[in-house]
Amino acid sequence: MNRWTTGQVAKQWNISVRTLRYYDQIGLLKPSEKEDNGRRYYSEDDLFTLEKITLLKSLALPLEEIQNVLDKLSYRDILTAHHNHLQEQLSLLQTHISNTTSLIHMIDLEGSLTWERVSHLVQNAQASAKKWTDYFEEEERAFLQQALPNLSHNDRMTQQYVSLLRRIEWCVQQAILPDSDEGYNIASELMALSNETFGGDEDLMDKFWEVRKRPAEESGLYPVSEEVLEFVERSIAYVEERKNIKELR
Repeated sequence: MNRWTTGQVAKQWNISVRTLRYYDQIGLLKPSEKEDNGRRYYSEDDLFTLEKITLLKSLALPLEEIQNVLDKLSYRDILTAHHNHLQEQLSLLQTHISNTTSLIHMIDLEGSLTWERVSHLVQNAQASAKKWTDYFEEEERAFLQQALPNLSHNDRMTQQYVSLLRRIEWCVQQAILPDSDEGYNIASELMALSNETFGGDEDLMDKFWEVRKRPAEESGLYPVSEEVLEFVERSIAYVEERKNIKELR
């Protein structure tokens, strides 16, 4: 039968010898064998018990409570509880990652952020992100939730939309007209990207654009100024106008 000394167990489990002795003292984990000279040996069953104690401690249970439930819970019960705890931690971590990514994109777009803006994102991002879906049918919602860019993501399409929005805001600030060469280039890129996003569905694209123009407090979408929205519409109209002229020649 395999057995392990206190020192071997301490090294294997990255736990102090003092802690193992304390567990023995309070009756939480007593080694199966003790020699007359005081040398302690742990069995395989003892190691499983130690594993159960370690998992229960990760759930923030005090030793007294662990002692009360240790013999009542199977190893599988404890593993299941630990798994659920890890899933909760993972969900929380993913939320933090999404919020952090959103803040990075917002700084890229706005240059700086007020604490009020940060606080609003952290506290209300999930609730507000769902408002725009109320304007669409179930199939449309399912498609758009997968296809639309999201500031909490860091994919290629989101980065392209962020880059285009920054260029549009720069044009507005510099008084560059939508029917300029830069306006034409921006609109052409935006139209190609939108076509990719919406899978060529122009009706859905137009429907979303109407929602996009609503106030942010109604749509829950990232707030975009009226000047930017107007620049987009006028620059796209300019592209369409030049396309029509070419077709007539």
